Amino acid sequence: MALTPETLPRHELNGLPVRVVESDDSSRVGLEGRVVIETTKTLSIEVRADGESRVVMVPKSGSTFEFAITDDAADLAKGSGTASKLADTEPAAGSEERSSPAADCAGEDVAYVTVDGSRLLSRPARRTETNGDSPWQ
Repeated sequence: MALTPETLPRHELNGLPVRVVESDDSSRVGLEGRVVIETTKTLSIEVRADGESRVVMVPKSGSTFEFAITDDAADLAKGSGTASKLADTEPAAGSEERSSPAADCAGEDVAYVTVDGSRLLSRPARRTETNGDSPWQ
């Protein structure tokens, strides 16, 4: 099954560029990096800043995530609805300008997919094995 904006919640999320768009914890809003670990209830995101990296655990419940798809699926989904929700926001005074979650994928076509974390609340393997056209049903 191809990775598209419609099928993203049914795919493995590890390695995907991600940004926290909304969260019950306001300190996590705007956090961006790559998913390094996905559990039933959390995403662990590797955040790189000032030459250092750290891993931040973000609960899926109460959060909205924006993923960047950078493969061939982006070509199919470049139409309306794929623009980054945060692309038009101004950086706060005195802060550095933020790049998109796919900043390290410059030059590639990118589709942005916003997913409510509650759609991801299950074991990753169960989400991919029992939904849709998976051969593992």
